[in-house]
Amino acid sequence: MTGTETGAEPGTEQRTAAPEPALTPGVRLAGASFAWRPWPLLVTLLLTAAALLLFCLSIAVGDFPIDLPRVLATLLGHGERVDEFVIMDLRLPRAAAGLVVGVALGLSGAITQSVARNPLASPDILGVTGGASAVAVFLVTVTGGAASAVTGTIGLSAAALAGGLGTGLLVYLLAWRRGIDGFRLVLIGVSVSAVAEAVTSWLLTRADIRDVARAQAWLVGSLDGRSWDEVRLALWATLALTVVVTAVAFQFKPLHLGDDVAAGLGVRYSRVRAVLLLCAVLLAGTAVSAAGPVPFVALMAPQVAMRLTRSPVPPLPASGAVGAVLLIGSDLVSRTVLPVSLPVGVVTAAIGGPFLVYLLVRANRR
Repeated sequence: MTGTETGAEPGTEQRTAAPEPALTPGVRLAGASFAWRPWPLLVTLLLTAAALLLFCLSIAVGDFPIDLPRVLATLLGHGERVDEFVIMDLRLPRAAAGLVVGVALGLSGAITQSVARNPLASPDILGVTGGASAVAVFLVTVTGGAASAVTGTIGLSAAALAGGLGTGLLVYLLAWRRGIDGFRLVLIGVSVSAVAEAVTSWLLTRADIRDVARAQAWLVGSLDGRSWDEVRLALWATLALTVVVTAVAFQFKPLHLGDDVAAGLGVRYSRVRAVLLLCAVLLAGTAVSAAGPVPFVALMAPQVAMRLTRSPVPPLPASGAVGAVLLIGSDLVSRTVLPVSLPVGVVTAAIGGPFLVYLLVRANRR
């Protein structure tokens, strides 16, 4: 058939229309539309199930082993009296602290890395945990045993939370220059973190040896000896902050496209960014107040979650689940695999150090 017979000009070829790109399926609910992405949802559900499984294993493992069915029965209120004492009074506070602190650190790291658009941005690097540690050590070493009522569980947790909040606000103010640049935020955070570590070291050299031992046990980052008061404070604070983050997260998504695009879509990006950074600082301060400065969990969790879900940005729910898996899993390793029981912060530091080097090498290649 000639070109004239097909309706085309002679000497030209008939071009077929290019196939339209496949659109992401959506779901409409109560007037709102949501993107349906099966893979991230499946990965998040699997990570949540893994965190709950590790939570139950953390309760089951110990000098007095308890089977998983008995653990579940006791948690549901149908266990024996001996199991109830071992689980509810001795092991559950530690496991619950690991779950809550891991979620809080994962969410905090995902928010800070998204706001700064930098994989190195985390509460550890930005000085939030360093400031919380410095204030808590000051309270322990300066007041000493004369003010044990003040430096009790609630007092120490409140001091660490206030220190993290103050340090986070200081870093934000110093990094603000007609907006927030991720590289400048990380540099200032590293500087403030170094100052906070220097203050902490100076306080330890000037304090009484008994107070130093107490402060050092807290500074390593550990889930051992957690009380229900610490767990309740961290749980309610994490739940409240998670609700705020969830409410603001829909306005935060356009910020990944740039401030100009977000402003064109009607998003008040400065206010949204400030609220999310405040929530990230409070989440990190809550985690530090409950378990001490556990290193590298907030750095690793968002990056691992981003790779597992194949997401271009750190996903918030998956990051919280990965944080819980990392923290409870590291605590199980320190208690069962290693020949000597070590604080969980030692294990996370051993894992997070090489991971930080990997991120630095990858960023340098880019």
